[in-house]
Amino acid sequence: MTVTVDLSVSLREAGVHVVLDLRGGRLPAVVHWGADLGAFGPEDGGTLSLTGLEPIAANVVDEPVRVALLPEHWTGWVGRPGLSGARRGGGAWSTRFTTTALRIGSQEVAETTGGGLLELSGPVVLEVDAVDEAAELELTLTFEVLTGGVVRTRARLGNRGAAYAVHDVVLAFPVPPVAREVLDFTGHWGKERVPVRRPFQVGTHLREGRKGRTGADAATLLHLGVPGFSFAAGEIWSVHTGWSGNHTHYAERLSTGEQVIGGGELLLPDEVVLETGEAYTTPWVYAAYGVGLDDVARRFHRYQRSRPQHPSTERPVTLNVWEAVYFDHDLPKLVALAEAAAGLGVERYVLDDGWFGARRHDRAGLGDWTVATDVWPDGLHPLVDAVTGLGMQFGLWFEPEMVNLDSDVARAHPDWVMATGGRLPVESRFQQVLNLGIPECYAYVRDAMLAILDEYAISYLKWDHNRDLVDAGTQPSGRPGVHEQTLACYRLMAELKAAHPGLEIESCSSGGSRVDLGVLEHTDRVWVSDCIDPLERQQMHRWTTQLLAPELMGAHIASGRSHTTGREHDLNFRAVTALFGHLGIEWDLTRASAPELAELQRWIELYQQYRGLLLGGDLVRVDFPDPSVVVGGVLAPDRSAALFSVASVARSEVVTLGRVRFPGLDPHRRYRVTPLMLETAPSGLRPPPWWGTGTTDPFLANVAGHGHTALDAAAARGVELSGAALSGLGLAMAQLDPDHALLYLVDAVG
Repeated sequence: MTVTVDLSVSLREAGVHVVLDLRGGRLPAVVHWGADLGAFGPEDGGTLSLTGLEPIAANVVDEPVRVALLPEHWTGWVGRPGLSGARRGGGAWSTRFTTTALRIGSQEVAETTGGGLLELSGPVVLEVDAVDEAAELELTLTFEVLTGGVVRTRARLGNRGAAYAVHDVVLAFPVPPVAREVLDFTGHWGKERVPVRRPFQVGTHLREGRKGRTGADAATLLHLGVPGFSFAAGEIWSVHTGWSGNHTHYAERLSTGEQVIGGGELLLPDEVVLETGEAYTTPWVYAAYGVGLDDVARRFHRYQRSRPQHPSTERPVTLNVWEAVYFDHDLPKLVALAEAAAGLGVERYVLDDGWFGARRHDRAGLGDWTVATDVWPDGLHPLVDAVTGLGMQFGLWFEPEMVNLDSDVARAHPDWVMATGGRLPVESRFQQVLNLGIPECYAYVRDAMLAILDEYAISYLKWDHNRDLVDAGTQPSGRPGVHEQTLACYRLMAELKAAHPGLEIESCSSGGSRVDLGVLEHTDRVWVSDCIDPLERQQMHRWTTQLLAPELMGAHIASGRSHTTGREHDLNFRAVTALFGHLGIEWDLTRASAPELAELQRWIELYQQYRGLLLGGDLVRVDFPDPSVVVGGVLAPDRSAALFSVASVARSEVVTLGRVRFPGLDPHRRYRVTPLMLETAPSGLRPPPWWGTGTTDPFLANVAGHGHTALDAAAARGVELSGAALSGLGLAMAQLDPDHALLYLVDAVG
């Protein structure tokens, strides 16, 4: 027997406080989501709800509008409804759900009446069941408080009646009126996650992804904050839809004053039609509150690091051979690359596109997942044996969801190509999309991949996805198939990992077009961008870490001349930029000079020495007003050490930039700050006096204005100050030519 749920729930974790109102049997509504409000009395849940009710204004409904996690039209809410759908003929399009059960963890709350307050702390899962008898629909809302204070919610909609077409399901969080500025992201191939700010006005700020994948231009995280919020300051409320297919992020401000942010899956027409007894479950919608963008980012990082499948900080240094050889797979050359990499301390070797079928170029062979015998007469064994014999892991590139029409599989099964309207979709990258929603197609791809994994000692898959989904229907009917394709991709990743425990997967999609927490439930790394130009990567890394912990972010040292922009950069800038992620190399090492290899080895050794800090510390990005400099770093969780990077990315209109602060240090401890350099000085280096070398010192005379001069790193003694002084006042930075960077090591004294 069910009873009407009638209580409020207070949830606290890591300084974040959420109060949910479930009184009167109505769907849960967020009364408060933000900073901890302190201790409550037994009646405070109802009082908090009461004190938020606005007076009845002229020419609006005669009852206060209550906005639930799944907003309902019947309440008088005239913003975007949480559920849009209908039966044939238009019935059940407006629902009125009544809650019937509340579970905390797996335990049902027996006493759910009386309007009391239930207080909980720490990570917890709440599930609320509800039903609309007239509409013949049932609903389960799950609300989870995660480690670090991030919350997430999703809905499961069940159908008890005739066929019900689900058009849209979004979940929404109310945001207080002080939040009047929007920040989200856009981008394109080779320049992902470009931040965009704008005022939050009356109306809807809507970001829809209709590419069948997350997209290089995805909103990623939608933030609402107090005007002028920064990395360090200002209250911010943010949402992220954890889904790798079509999706929605939105912020809405009504003329009546209410404002919400939310998201969900974007469903194509009749993509989800529930027959009697069937159900649809939405993706997770994640939400984070923080003071400053760094606080929001760290909350996401702490949640990610709490997951049992999360990789350790001992991320292996990786060589990917794509930019070294492209499609030219020559065994002696590839073995020479492996030998050079192993000699530098590289720990993982990845063979990219071109090893299978007729794949000598990008117009043929995609989808034929058998080793090309004309290129590899003995299979991949000679290369795999050479790589593993050198002590490295072996990784392999796949693009399981795609196909060239010039392939055996497309010729044998043209109906496996996603299409609608009796036509093929427009080509992109000379390829089409294989429909993993067709069971036979899914089984073919799965079995082909498992055959390769069973035969070879493969520890890692680079999983690519190089085109948007256009006209993505299931033949012959042409019914939309993006929803099923996304679920099938997740299922395939899970099956491969179950069959090969320990297998790691990198999410690559034309670079960084599949970066979301949905795919990160099944993968261990994302490829940020196909552009490895360090000047571009300075910004892409800075903003990718707004959602992802650095250890999940592939960050490579490329060749001196960027293959995507044509710019040339010294190894110093390339290496310092790549250190603050999962370090890799994308460079033909057989063409590197002996001095370059020696310096590269030192950078790898430096990464290996500090990767516990680099990949396990707390992110900090410094608010510095001059855009010619990018400053950021990581802090040890116990604040015993930190590494900061100061990168010159342009020329300023002023000669000297003043002090740069090192935020986040323990104000009560003392620290020594030392520039961390290798064999060569960055171009244009002019050290400040606090480095500990007098202005007449030969060291200064040698390096001032002259790059590439041999240095003894110990010559710079650094300075010792309190954490309060370093955080609040800072230090004058060395001058550098543009496109160069310096590392600063901050160590607690004693």
